[in-house]
Amino acid sequence: MCFTGDLSQEELDSFHSNGFLVIESFASAEEVRCMMERMEELLEGFDCSSTNSIFSTTNQRRTTDDYFFDSAEKISFFFEEKAFGDDGRLNQSKQLSINKVGHALHELDPVFKKFCSSEKIAKLLFSLSYKRPAIIQSMYIFKQPGIGGEVVPHQDNSFLFTEPPSCLGLWLALEDASVSNGCLWAIPGSQKNGLVRRFIRDDDGVHFDKPSQTYNRDEFIPLEVRAGSLVVIHGDLVHQSFENQSRKSRHALSLHAVETDGCTWAADNWIRRKRAPEPLRAS
Repeated sequence: MCFTGDLSQEELDSFHSNGFLVIESFASAEEVRCMMERMEELLEGFDCSSTNSIFSTTNQRRTTDDYFFDSAEKISFFFEEKAFGDDGRLNQSKQLSINKVGHALHELDPVFKKFCSSEKIAKLLFSLSYKRPAIIQSMYIFKQPGIGGEVVPHQDNSFLFTEPPSCLGLWLALEDASVSNGCLWAIPGSQKNGLVRRFIRDDDGVHFDKPSQTYNRDEFIPLEVRAGSLVVIHGDLVHQSFENQSRKSRHALSLHAVETDGCTWAADNWIRRKRAPEPLRAS
C-alpha cells in the first residue's frame, strides 16, 4: 500500500534522530512506470550532439558551465564522466551515457510535475513542519551500469541554502538500490553537527567556501531500498553514493524542497531563478 497520509510520531522521532527516514512503497508501481517511460521518451528526443556537458561531484568546478547554470529552469541532460572515449565520442548509446536530467522536471514536464506536486508530497512536507514548502530542483539520476559516477560525501544545505537553513532531500528509488549498484550511504545523526561548508557562486564561477572534510567510511551505513521507496534526507545529513560497478542501473528521482515562509534564498547559491518556485498545497 502506498503512502497517502501524515508521518507517525515514531517516524518523526526516527527522522530527527537519524537525519533520514525510509518510507517504503511511497510511490506506486504505476507511478514509477510512468516516470521511467516518460524519461525514455525524453531521452529519445534528446539530440546528444547539442551538448557534451558532464556532471561530476569529484571536480564540480571544472565541469560546471553555462549549460549547468541555465538548467535551473530547464530540462537539461548531463553525461557521465566516463561516457566519452579519448576521441571525444560516446563509448555507448546515449541512453547508457547520461548521468542525470535536471533541474526543472517538476515544473516543465507534466508526468513528473504530477508526481512532484502530488498531495502526498505536500502532506509529507507539512508533517515535517514546513508551512509553505516548494520544490526548488528535481533530478532524474541514472547511476549507469559500469560507469555510474561516485557522489562524494556532502550535505544538501551546502548547495541549496536558505536563511535559516531549510533544504530537505526526497530521494525516490525507481529501481531497487543496493550496495552492488550504488545505493545511498549516510552517517546517522550527522545532521546534528550542523552545516560544514557552502557551495558558492560568484564572479569566479562556483567553489566551496571551505576545504573538504574527511569522513570515516566506517561511520556510513548503506540505505538499500526497493523501487518505490522514498528516502527523506535532512539538509545537514552527510550522505554519499559510490560508483556503480555492477551491470544493473539504479534509476532514482531526487527532489529538493525548501521553506518559503520566513526563509530567505541565498543570493550566492548556484541556482538563480528568474521566477519564484510555486509552493505546494494540500487539500
